[in-house]
Amino acid sequence: MADEGVNLSDKTNVGMPIRNLIGLIGTVCVGAWGYFGILERLNKVETNYILMQSDVVKNSTFSRDWPLGKAGSLPQDSEQYMLIESLSRMVDSLTAKHENLVQNGSPLDKQQALTLAFYEQRLLILETKMETLKDRVAQMKFSNGATH
Repeated sequence: MADEGVNLSDKTNVGMPIRNLIGLIGTVCVGAWGYFGILERLNKVETNYILMQSDVVKNSTFSRDWPLGKAGSLPQDSEQYMLIESLSRMVDSLTAKHENLVQNGSPLDKQQALTLAFYEQRLLILETKMETLKDRVAQMKFSNGATH
C-alpha cells in the first residue's frame, strides 16, 4: 500500500464550523491586543526608568557638589550673607563715628551724648546679631558637609 500525500492548493476546501473559525479569529485578536498592551507597558516602564536614572544622577551630583560650593547656594544662605555684609558695614560706620567723636574730644551736649549712647548700644546689638549669623552660617555649612 502506498502512502498518499496530502495535496493542498488554493482550491482545497476545509470543513470547519463557523463557531470554531470565529473563536480562532477572536483568540488571535485577543493575543495581539495582549501583546501590544504588554509592549506598551514595557515602554512606559523603560521611559520612567530612564527619567528616574537621570534624576538620580542629577541629585547625586548636586548632593556631592553643593556642600563644596560648586552648585551655588540656597536663597536663605544668600540672604544671610547679605545681612551679615549689611551689619558689618553698619558696625564699621558706627565705629568710625564713635572714634571720630572720641578723638575730637569736643564737649558733648545732652542730645549728642544720648545719640552716642544710642549708637554704642546699637553697635553692641549689631555685633551680637552678626556673630549669631556667622554661627548659623558655620553651623549650616557643617551640617551640610556632615551629610555628605
